[in-house]
Amino acid sequence: MLVFVTQGGATPAELETQVTREIEDAVANITGVKHISSTVSDGASTTAIEFRLEINTDRAVTDIKDAIDKIRANLPRSIDEPIVSRVDVEGQAILSYAVASPGMTLEQLSWHVDDVVKRNMLGLKGVGKVERYGGVKREIRVSLDPDRLLAFGATAAEVSSQLRSTNVDLGSGRGEVAGQEQAIRVLAGARTVESLAATKIKLTGGRQVRLSDLGSVTDDSSEQRSFGRLNGEPVVSFAVFRSKGASEISVQEVVDKKLGELRTQYPDVKMTKIDDAVAYTAGNYRAAMETLIEGSVLAVLVVLIFLKNLRATLIAAIALPLAAIPTFAIMSMLGFSLNLVSLLAITLATGILVDDAIVEIENIVRHMKMGKSPYRAALEAADEIGLAVIAISLTIVAIFVPVSFMGGIPGQYFKQFGLTVASSVLISLLVARLITPMMAAYLMRPVPEKAHVDGWIMRAYTRLLKGTLQNVWTRYATLAFGFMLLFTSIWATSLLPSGFLPEEDRSRAVVNVELPPGSTLADTQSTTDKMVKALKAVPEIKTVFVLGGTSPMGSLEVRRASLQITLLHKSQRVKKQKQVEVDIAQALSTIPDVRTWFVNERNERTISFNLLSSDGQALGAAVGKVESALRQVPGFRSPASEAELERPEIRVAPRFDAAAKLGVSPDQISETVRVATIGDIDANLAKFNAGDRQIPIRIQLTEISRTDVKRIEQLRVTNAAGKSIPLTAVADVTFSQGPSTITRFDRKRSAKIGSDLVRGLALSDGRERFLKAVDDAKLPASVKLQASGDAEIQDEVAQGFITAMGTGLLLVLGVLILLFSSVTQPITILLSLPLSFSGVVAGLLATNNAVTMPVYSGLLMLMGIVTKNAIMLVDFGVEKMKEGMQRNDAIVDAGRKRARPIVMTTLAMAAGMLPSAMAFGDGGEFRSPMAIAVIGGLLVSTVLSLVFVPSFFTVMDDLGNLMRRVFGRFIGPADEPDAAAEAGPHLVAGTAMAPKAMAAE
Repeated sequence: MLVFVTQGGATPAELETQVTREIEDAVANITGVKHISSTVSDGASTTAIEFRLEINTDRAVTDIKDAIDKIRANLPRSIDEPIVSRVDVEGQAILSYAVASPGMTLEQLSWHVDDVVKRNMLGLKGVGKVERYGGVKREIRVSLDPDRLLAFGATAAEVSSQLRSTNVDLGSGRGEVAGQEQAIRVLAGARTVESLAATKIKLTGGRQVRLSDLGSVTDDSSEQRSFGRLNGEPVVSFAVFRSKGASEISVQEVVDKKLGELRTQYPDVKMTKIDDAVAYTAGNYRAAMETLIEGSVLAVLVVLIFLKNLRATLIAAIALPLAAIPTFAIMSMLGFSLNLVSLLAITLATGILVDDAIVEIENIVRHMKMGKSPYRAALEAADEIGLAVIAISLTIVAIFVPVSFMGGIPGQYFKQFGLTVASSVLISLLVARLITPMMAAYLMRPVPEKAHVDGWIMRAYTRLLKGTLQNVWTRYATLAFGFMLLFTSIWATSLLPSGFLPEEDRSRAVVNVELPPGSTLADTQSTTDKMVKALKAVPEIKTVFVLGGTSPMGSLEVRRASLQITLLHKSQRVKKQKQVEVDIAQALSTIPDVRTWFVNERNERTISFNLLSSDGQALGAAVGKVESALRQVPGFRSPASEAELERPEIRVAPRFDAAAKLGVSPDQISETVRVATIGDIDANLAKFNAGDRQIPIRIQLTEISRTDVKRIEQLRVTNAAGKSIPLTAVADVTFSQGPSTITRFDRKRSAKIGSDLVRGLALSDGRERFLKAVDDAKLPASVKLQASGDAEIQDEVAQGFITAMGTGLLLVLGVLILLFSSVTQPITILLSLPLSFSGVVAGLLATNNAVTMPVYSGLLMLMGIVTKNAIMLVDFGVEKMKEGMQRNDAIVDAGRKRARPIVMTTLAMAAGMLPSAMAFGDGGEFRSPMAIAVIGGLLVSTVLSLVFVPSFFTVMDDLGNLMRRVFGRFIGPADEPDAAAEAGPHLVAGTAMAPKAMAAE
């Protein structure tokens, strides 16, 4: 939520004390407030209140408005009414355009955007709002001559007040003349600039003077406080925002169509696209769909290579669209969209969608090779593998559903991710249990019975497995080696750097530009023009748009600017975006007396921290120390602070004794100076009726008069008795310094210090170096350090992931206990999870990737996949033991018969992930770390689980037997099942037993 307050002519120091602190104190105790941050600049105070995400936003808006209403009487009367608005953090502009026309003035071009473009855009479906940047507004400028004011004994404030009360059209009642009702209107507003100039101004002593006798009256524009330039040419820009729930693609289509009509209607107005977030979204969608198709094809090829049966391969392949298409329908019902996160989930689920079907069809083919008909093989194979397939799917769902309910910002990313994967898994389970066996029963052809002969790989694996199960020592040695591998893997995770999001190549870079305090808008324009000229030497740059008078973070100051640099698409250049940014930084470093740094898509620096203190001087000293220390840190580029800098200012200090004696109050002095230099506040300005709009009339001294401090000293103040008194008689006018901008965080003065990181330096490593530099700087006790930006969100991601993972594992344990009716065997399955960590670490280290949010997503998927391998082994071994087979023989037989489907599904999933790992297309950098982590963990965990899970199984089985012997005496022996109870499960669980039972009868 934002609370925005303006006060014409107010400096940051006064606004902080009189407005900002009052607002912060009022909203601090509202339920659900997480952080309060404020920015105070000339004439404007902006307070952003961040609520916890579970708080209802409508209730939050109401609470803030109530809090502001309670303190309104404590705020200065000269401020504009506070504006409370809700901010959608995802509501960034999706399209931006630059508008230019050689035949229009800046004011005419600005009005064309406001009146023509915005009006046409706002009527389109899906367009939430349209904002203009740069340009000016039309104003009637009354430039008063100080000498004439002095001669007539008038002040600018008096002229403004009289004009506001006389130049106005008002409704004045109702009359009934001649039996008819008439409205009464008082029309005192001027209809032309000439009639306005002829307006009589009342002076002391009963005198009058024309407004034009006090200065010039012109139909002009407001004072320019910002500018836009595209590749060095002046433009006015506008940005299009989509409404909540609207599709970016659909909005772009209607906007492009409407702009095409406007281009035809106004051929002399050129509109150039300067930013297009939709192109990245559409490119990411295309890349994700291509990756999905490519991965599906590779997964199907793996099935074909293993089964060598075209019909069986086609049956497994059909499971992909049958599971994927209903998933899109479920996403639509849940209100999800096709975005970066949901597309990541669909890409990640590529292998899983066919995984259950592969297990089913492989088992059916194996039974057919025993000489069974396709129908009989489908029945018996599906019945044999049913519990394992259900357990596999439910464990994956149990892991992903808790992630969808994570809190904070990470929860916004994981919500759609978790529910999308869970939905696709459940659909694939239904397909595998219902459709795959049915298709196999009726579409497969009988195959000749042949004795199965193990290959050399299987024979070697069987010998190894028998060796690990040979005796109690080999089993415990294998178990010990497994735990040693677990601890090694946990230690190896410390070798991995971490971050929030991976570095992406969006073909777009944003640079913040900051000039020294006291710089004018003309200085900013001149400097940015030099920058644009210097950037022409970088061949990868397509366009450069400059927005002067504001920073990318939203600070409104004429000495700041934002450079929006559009690069050639990554497919059209050799260098990565990070490498191009190094060239950009080198080109900009040739411009003197300016600070520049890059900001990311969230308008934050790569790494940033807040320094907080209630003592402004201590904060300033700490900022200097930390900034100097960071310049010595290797890997940091352009470290800089956003702390307030001292700027030159003119101070008017009232002499209270003299002012009181002459009947002049400080409020009168302030109003006199403000109106004379910048005009009255907007709400108090008189209005000129131009027919289609009301144009403000701004009264102030001539521009040249405001450049001379002597002229300011000669201003006259009118006391309560109507006597004109020189300003120097009641106040001292001196030069001094004061803050240009004040930033606050959680009701304390704050200074954000950040830096860009060189390519390859992860956020976690940069954070360690940052904290060490701060420790070496020896901050004062009153100054505290707090993480901000991605560094703060990184902590939330890690904490939320650990909580969600722990909850998911508990749910998995509960599901497995219910399915297996045992406690020890589910623990065996869960002990196999850490076996994948070493593969994840190896894969990320080999490709130089950090642990970021997509990697956490891959780890979640990996947990479900690794349990699949253990479930298939344990389930088969348990079934064989129930049939009377000795335990070691049962688990070895499980390894022989389940190794093939385990390896097949693993390779199919790895093949499905391979296109994502290659990082092709837009958004590839986001998907690649996740795919690499999954592939590495899959390959390693598959090999290790085939060896270690059998030993875990036997050890846990011994433990279970021991527990039964110890506690069995307290519980008592189990009841012997009767013959009918024994026959029942066989009739249900094994259809091949049914004919024999019937024959016996």
